[in-house]
Amino acid sequence: MSIAENIASFEAQLAGTAARLVVVTKTHPVERLREAYEAGARIFGENRVQEMAAKQPELPADIEWHQIGQLQTNKVKYLAPFVHTVESIDSLRLLLELDKQAAKHNRIIRGLLQFHIAQEDTKTGLTLPEAEEILQSAEYQALRHVRLTGVMGIATHSPDEALVRGEFHQLRQYFDYLKATYFAADEEFREISMGMSADYPWALAEGSTLIRVGSAIFGSRG
Repeated sequence: MSIAENIASFEAQLAGTAARLVVVTKTHPVERLREAYEAGARIFGENRVQEMAAKQPELPADIEWHQIGQLQTNKVKYLAPFVHTVESIDSLRLLLELDKQAAKHNRIIRGLLQFHIAQEDTKTGLTLPEAEEILQSAEYQALRHVRLTGVMGIATHSPDEALVRGEFHQLRQYFDYLKATYFAADEEFREISMGMSADYPWALAEGSTLIRVGSAIFGSRG
């Protein structure tokens, strides 16, 4: 199937749900991203800062760019002029740098708190107490150019549905708790980014609002 057919298939699956499609465009050339855009995709996710910064000027201005990989503070300045959402917030230090760099461009960058939900140590992310420590800090409460809009997590890479759904369910519980405790009056705190090409149906069943899909749209990278 073509990129356009794959995107149409995903959009059909998401119809009637609260979820939106994040097309993971890492390593793919601008021409293929244009194909995805022409097929209706508007949210593009990249892992590498330099790659995103190089592609962004070549593509339409209404694309919503999401940084979905780990973000080093010294790279924030390259994304600050245009990135919509950083899905991989894992420290107060990163939030402070995002706020500082966004202020230079007089804009607001959105962010998702990334939680460690997988059994694999290679996955990164916060624990719930670490997230609460950030949210309760005076430094976080003074931020004016970063807005947290939800949570993100990556499940264990496993064919075990009960295991993976359990991890997604845990992330949903974290979201519900944070929403009730810290963001009850904030309508923008509504995103649960979970689910990728291999496990997105389970994520949707657990309440995902953003699924991050690359290989199921572009095909496996050679």
